[in-house]
Amino acid sequence: MEDVLRPLIVIGGTVTITLIAGWLIDRALHAADRRHPENRLPGLLRRCQLPLQVLMGSAAVQGTYSVSGLDTPQDEVIHNVLATVTIASAAWLAIRAAGALAENALTSYAARTTDLARVRQFRTQLTMVKRVVTSMLAIVASAMAMLLVFPELRALGTSMLASAGVIGIIAGVAAQPLLGNLFAGLQIAFGDSVKIGDTVVVEGEWGTVEEITLAFLTIRIWDDRRLTMPVSYFNSQPYENWSRGGHEVTGTVFFHLDHATPIPELRARLQEYLLGRADWDGRSWSLVVTDTTPTTIQVRAAMSARDADDVWTLRCAVREELIRWLQLHHPYALPRVPTAPAAQLPRQQGQQGQQGQEQNYRSAGPPGSRKGSPAAR
Repeated sequence: MEDVLRPLIVIGGTVTITLIAGWLIDRALHAADRRHPENRLPGLLRRCQLPLQVLMGSAAVQGTYSVSGLDTPQDEVIHNVLATVTIASAAWLAIRAAGALAENALTSYAARTTDLARVRQFRTQLTMVKRVVTSMLAIVASAMAMLLVFPELRALGTSMLASAGVIGIIAGVAAQPLLGNLFAGLQIAFGDSVKIGDTVVVEGEWGTVEEITLAFLTIRIWDDRRLTMPVSYFNSQPYENWSRGGHEVTGTVFFHLDHATPIPELRARLQEYLLGRADWDGRSWSLVVTDTTPTTIQVRAAMSARDADDVWTLRCAVREELIRWLQLHHPYALPRVPTAPAAQLPRQQGQQGQQGQEQNYRSAGPPGSRKGSPAAR
């Protein structure tokens, strides 16, 4: 009976104590979050409850397993499983804690500054650093589980360390694209060329940078499609970044109109319309004739807006309004296609010309009958 009760009491008591300890830690963090709502760190650290619970439980059971009195043929397997769970939960806890610290730092920084560009840059850098830290923790946890938990792999690890130079060269050549994307991602994160939330035009597609990983960059296009590209593209190919240097954008609308278009009145109508628009930031506007052709003139209307979304809406609204205004007040200003019939010769003159041509044919005679021709000889 003791062989059954002792393991149950020891292991069950250990698990119960770790559960109570985890619950108390969570309650303490919850109380701190309620007392100081301006500090988000205690609330964010509550996300670590599950990995912390698993870590404390596996470590405690591993420590009390020897005094529990269990004696089974699978003792070594159980020890290896508990050690693996402990290492994995420790890495899991570190990743969760790093994510909470990064999010708290971003929130604190955003509360201290009003420069959205700097906030997006800091967010991009934190995201990239968090991904690098997560990858390194996962690699370290896997290596520790292999080398510490499984003794038969230690000899393999020693031989691998001995030939690390050759393996490094081979791995570097084989993983050249991956390493290139990794360093390109770090360069983007800390080089301020493109950030999460920037409005960009890539390969003719207009959208917003939604995610930057160690290998790929995802752009959310205006129609909710996602364009995924390798981060190395942004270090080797040209692209448009409408958010770099500020969010303000100047949009243009082109019209092809008739030469008789009243440009001063059209310019006054554009100014009047912009004054009533909330998406015009009031910085600048203009309406000029930029080109002329034998049939039309090209008119360019330019207006500024706070960001790319506002300038797109404003361009569409201005285009629609000016065309409607021209249709109502100056319909002759819209381009027209000439459809007049082609000019022809007068009827009498055409008949005289045809008769003279027939007389010339008769005087010439049939082919080969004129003097000096080879047939006449």
